[in-house]
Formats: sequence, C-alpha cells, structure tokens
Amino acid sequence: MKILNEMKLTIDSKSVNESFARVAVCAFASVLDPTVEELSDLRTAVSEAVTNCIVHAYSDSCGKIYITTQICENNTVRVKIRDKGCGIDDLEKAMTPLYTTGGADRAGLGFTVMESFCTKVSVKSKLGSGTTVTLIKKIEGKAKW
Repeated sequence: MKILNEMKLTIDSKSVNESFARVAVCAFASVLDPTVEELSDLRTAVSEAVTNCIVHAYSDSCGKIYITTQICENNTVRVKIRDKGCGIDDLEKAMTPLYTTGGADRAGLGFTVMESFCTKVSVKSKLGSGTTVTLIKKIEGKAKW
C-alpha cells in the first residue's frame, strides 16, 4: 500500500492521553472525508488499542505508546499502536472474546471491538518486548488528494 501522508505521535501510557490519541488520529484521517460513522469506528478502535497499552502493557508502570498513522492509497488509513511493555503470553487466547487478564472490571472485548470496526486488524507481540497492533480502515469518502 502506497503511503501518501504520515504522522507519528508518542504519548505516555496515562489514561488522560487516551482521548488525545484517538482525536489526533481521527483529525489526521479527516482529509479522507470520512462519514461520522467511519470516524466513530476509527476513534473506538484506537481507543481500545491505546487502553490495552495502558492497562496491560504497562500495568505497574508508565511507559511510552508509539502511534503511527498513515494515509494510504485507495482511501485507507493504517494506524500502528506499539508499546514496549510486557508483551502478550498467548496471543490467540488474548484475542478470544471475553478473555481478559485485567481483572473483574475489564470485559475482554478490546480486540473483538477493534476487529468489528476496522477493515483489518493484526497483532504482533513478544514477551518482554511489547506489542504492535495495526488497524486498517478503508474510508468510503472522497479523498482530497
């Protein structure tokens, strides 16, 4: 996929930064003239991925979350959300609906929500090295490129 524009953002893994991350990504993607529903889908998926970093990757500390957002050909937005936290022990299990390691106050639906709101979701993780979630969202609006 040819990249037409790119933005990189680094934030601390603090819950106060989650809303900023989702707004920044959606503002950057707005050049593709998305519908309100497409923006809402992207905002929700980014929110879930960033929250996973805060809650799971850096559960006992504050680390960095690296977000790269790309506008690609064919009206596609690609968002990579990466941490250098603890990593995921069993990726298949972690992506199972209702499975959580976050305790009783977590629903275990983060990856399921991301998959339902994006065209494609991929996750790579290594124990002790962190996790990268890639969200791809096709926008039906008319690109202004």
